[in-house]
Amino acid sequence: MSVSFGAAICVAASRQTYAFHLALRTPCLRTFEHMIRSEQERQRIASVDALRARGIDPYPAPAYPVTHHSASLKETFEEGMQVKLAGRLMSRRIMGKASFAELQDREGSLQIYLNRDELCPGEDKSLYNDVFKKLLDRGDFIGVEGETFTTQVGEPSVKVTSLTVLSKAIRPLPAVKTDEEGNVHDAFTDPELRYRQRYVDLVVNPDVKKTFVARSTIVRKIREVFDAKGWMEVDTPVLQSIPGGAAARPFITHHNALDIPLYLRIANELYLKRLIVGGFDGVYEFSRNFRNEGMDRTHNPEFTVLELYVAYEDYHWMMETTENLFGELAKAVHGSSEVPLGEHTINFAPPYARVTMRDAILEHTGVDIDGLDEAGLRKACESQGIETDDSMGRGKLIDELFGEKCEHHYIQPTFIMDYPTDMSPLTKAHRDKPGYTERFELMINGTEVANAYSELNDPLDQRARFEDQVKLADRGDDEAMFIDHDFLRALEYGMPPTSGIGIGIDRLVMMMTNQTSIQEVLFFPQMRPESFEVSGNAADFSALGVPRVWEEHLVSAGFNSTADVLDAKPTQVHQRLNGFRKKNKLDIPALSLEEVSAWYSSAENHTS
Repeated sequence: MSVSFGAAICVAASRQTYAFHLALRTPCLRTFEHMIRSEQERQRIASVDALRARGIDPYPAPAYPVTHHSASLKETFEEGMQVKLAGRLMSRRIMGKASFAELQDREGSLQIYLNRDELCPGEDKSLYNDVFKKLLDRGDFIGVEGETFTTQVGEPSVKVTSLTVLSKAIRPLPAVKTDEEGNVHDAFTDPELRYRQRYVDLVVNPDVKKTFVARSTIVRKIREVFDAKGWMEVDTPVLQSIPGGAAARPFITHHNALDIPLYLRIANELYLKRLIVGGFDGVYEFSRNFRNEGMDRTHNPEFTVLELYVAYEDYHWMMETTENLFGELAKAVHGSSEVPLGEHTINFAPPYARVTMRDAILEHTGVDIDGLDEAGLRKACESQGIETDDSMGRGKLIDELFGEKCEHHYIQPTFIMDYPTDMSPLTKAHRDKPGYTERFELMINGTEVANAYSELNDPLDQRARFEDQVKLADRGDDEAMFIDHDFLRALEYGMPPTSGIGIGIDRLVMMMTNQTSIQEVLFFPQMRPESFEVSGNAADFSALGVPRVWEEHLVSAGFNSTADVLDAKPTQVHQRLNGFRKKNKLDIPALSLEEVSAWYSSAENHTS
């Protein structure tokens, strides 16, 4: 694809996207004004009003500094400590004038005890009788002050002497229950719900939070190791005029002020190598990359990659560096080099096995790729039941052979090394094997986790490799690389021998936390847009002749639009609305069947 053609696509896409979102703006605003509410939500909203009526702000502005957190308090627990805690109210056991409750904070949960007369020593007992017992619900944030003590059954607890409402929850949390035998009931396990509402997932499924704590530990440990070696963390552009550094389909956008197409980066490699040209000996970046490709259990269109480039080193040195790093990461997360992963136990202790690409394909398919031209490779793929098309060159065909027939065999950490030149347009030619490059990929549990080279620093060779990629693009390969003329210019100023690596952080975290889906290690994985069910505007019912005093109550009774009313029989609507009036003790006149039937006649008159 030429840049000018990309610009045309980009402008059209930008305009379509803008128009799409502009069209959505007004309905989105109506969503919040007329959102359908459950009975529990309506009751909680009423509690918000009741709190305000008592002079209690359900969303106070002042800070609430705490002195302790649940887990660390239990570790240093002594009776008689004065403490101040804050968190979610997760359960209550109300026993008249006294209650036990569970308070959940960032570290876990702790039992609190409330006695009416100790919480409310004066005549006014409403903080306990009304606020705590009636107006607070599971999921609300509260702050408590009190004194630690141990219950008769040995449970560390806090006797509350002061209670502050910090945030009233409108939506009820899923009620996940665990019985005495440890069996979980009504678990919040639906993957789509969990990924869309990760905030709920984190609250009710404690193990989910552990996964993301482990992710943070991994990133922090990598920084610690790299910084100790004197390598510098840097930032490079996300918006790029040339989507270089990898063979992938980019996302296209448009810069209005400059009136040019831009691409969300598919890799940051070429920018980091520019910095090596500029004189840095070691640079790394945790790069947020974007590829407009498929989604599955190991691929998300937005993902995190660590890239590291070190001058005066080669791919052999990078293999040793990588296996030592992974060994340290396993110990940082698990305290051991052995990590459970599905039905396997992965041993991250170095050294790792080293297998050439040629030997791997030969072992698992019987095909010797050495010396095979494109026609021979296409025939070999077809003999293995692998579909091909005319856009696939020699490198893509070899990649398909390895991916389909070999990759899944490598469970324990294994370096697949010495890739054919056709597969590696940014890699230095192998010092001993013509037609091959000094490249490796690290396979764990049948998945690529890292990709590394002895970096190509010959500007003339690099230009020729880029030109070969253009030929593939002309054949229809939409993952072929663009020519980056500025990068070539940088190489012509001279780049020292360099080794570089890209490590997929998301996949690495999967391996270290026993997850089989990339969505489990991303806070907010990409999903299809969610449609929110909204109610009609109460005023819409006036067109049917609904009395003004009844308009808002139709929505509350579950009739979210005039269509909902007309889809039911008049007798059903009559019975339902009057039943709602009686149940909620509404001080409005009851509806007669004749009144309701008249709404249907009004609708017929409007449509005739």
